[in-house]
Amino acid sequence: MKRIAAIALLVVAPLGAAQAQESDPASETVHVVKPGETLGGVAQRAVVPRVLIIEANGLKAPYALKAGQKLVIPRRRTHTVKSGETGFAIALQYGVPWEAIATANSIDPKKPVKAGTKLAIPTIANVPAPPPGPVAQPGAIAPAPSLATAPIGLKFAWPAPGPVIRGYTPSGKNAHTGIDLGGDMGSAVRAVAAGRVVYAGFEPKKFGNLVVIDHGKGWHTAYAKLQKVTVKKGDRAKAGERVGLLGNTGETTRTELHFEVRRYNLPVDPELLLPERD
Repeated sequence: MKRIAAIALLVVAPLGAAQAQESDPASETVHVVKPGETLGGVAQRAVVPRVLIIEANGLKAPYALKAGQKLVIPRRRTHTVKSGETGFAIALQYGVPWEAIATANSIDPKKPVKAGTKLAIPTIANVPAPPPGPVAQPGAIAPAPSLATAPIGLKFAWPAPGPVIRGYTPSGKNAHTGIDLGGDMGSAVRAVAAGRVVYAGFEPKKFGNLVVIDHGKGWHTAYAKLQKVTVKKGDRAKAGERVGLLGNTGETTRTELHFEVRRYNLPVDPELLLPERD
């Protein structure tokens, strides 16, 4: 079993060049705070809403800045909500927690999002990684909570028997927030654990036919690029129940299952939680 790796959300803009030299506040992606600067002043010169800088950097009230502090400046991305889209599906698409998107847009994260709503998608940074250690097994004494430690009683199985053809990469230019499994077109894709289906439909930009299952305690799994979805939103899926058929819909050039595990909407390497294969 792999050991726990650093877990981070995708930061769209590269940081290296901005850190290496001072740039125009209106275009920089990282700002080094100068003596006397305030958050409002940085936001005004960067032409970025103050709330988005707060969310991107996890700042806490009263939002006082320190000289030398590095602030990620989130360049605005937008998403127009389509009919039938859920907050979780939008969060999955951009790799940003729905709560952060809702806060950045001053909407209630617990209420359904309305079709036609134009959302600003914030950039998130500085997600702390849990310390290395083994994944807890059912019945074991629970270690300190971490993003990649399954709760006692929740045991995942592989969603399909095919080989891993692309692994998990948490951040960077080639970030990949799940794993891809190969296999035969139309073969069964199964729920890795019991839970409630919270999304079952077509996501046109990236994931194609997509199923998302809520396993409780902040855990979700996603099954994407399916040929066909065989469950409905609201269904109670049993562990091992078929939820779809392996396919090639969405952003792909091959037949594959794109599988993700998320806790509190943050991506976790699925292979940390899946059993060893022979």
